Amino acid sequence: MAQVPPPGSVVVTDWHRCKDSKEYFSKILHKKRRKNFGLLESPVMPPSVAVDTVHYKIFISGKSGVGKTALAARLAGLNIPNMHHETTGIETTVVYWPVKLRESGRVLFFRLQLWDCGEIALRRFDHLLPSCKEQVDAVLFLFSFTDRTSFDDLSNQISKWTESSVGRVVKVVVGTKFDLFMHCDVSERDVRDFQETWSLPVLRTGGEVSDGLGDVAPFLNCLAENLWHQDCLTARSAGLQQDTVTVL
Repeated sequence: MAQVPPPGSVVVTDWHRCKDSKEYFSKILHKKRRKNFGLLESPVMPPSVAVDTVHYKIFISGKSGVGKTALAARLAGLNIPNMHHETTGIETTVVYWPVKLRESGRVLFFRLQLWDCGEIALRRFDHLLPSCKEQVDAVLFLFSFTDRTSFDDLSNQISKWTESSVGRVVKVVVGTKFDLFMHCDVSERDVRDFQETWSLPVLRTGGEVSDGLGDVAPFLNCLAENLWHQDCLTARSAGLQQDTVTVL
């Protein structure tokens, strides 16, 4: 199991509140609401400000009805559907998020392409899951706090992504509908026991979406932190292998 970085050790987690971040976050906002970026669109910075963009593919995994499509909409600042409709194929959503690295102070734009595929479609068409797995950088394993079976299915979901053929992939567990505590089927003790067993970060979402950045900042910063940490480990490993080859 890959080592998970301590929260806030890689990126500045409250940077969206800092004055020096305004120039960057203004490029993903329009009239104080999040901009909707298409596949070929990106934030435009002034020529005097050089900012690199890092690209990642993220697959959202989970049972039907746990809130995969709603999570993608929430992270992108889009309207969350009021009614549940099974996703009939693969849907992709692009999210841009500026991040400041803690150690170097370098600013990066993270381009997160979220892949959402309906459970029924995955079962019906064999080619969809390989397409989702191809060159994937992270997987979000979803369960609903109001659906115990979705929580119990997590180990089955995760085991499919621990095969050697998958390669290094960031794994994050997401509990949805956390605000519906009156109908909760999963306790905090259940979540703690799960974390002790799997050593994976568990994030929680739910409730109304605000127009600001505060409700998605912890989630996107955690994701960016784990992705960048994974890239650093991969680069370090590649460097060590190259040194070994040189010595031989």
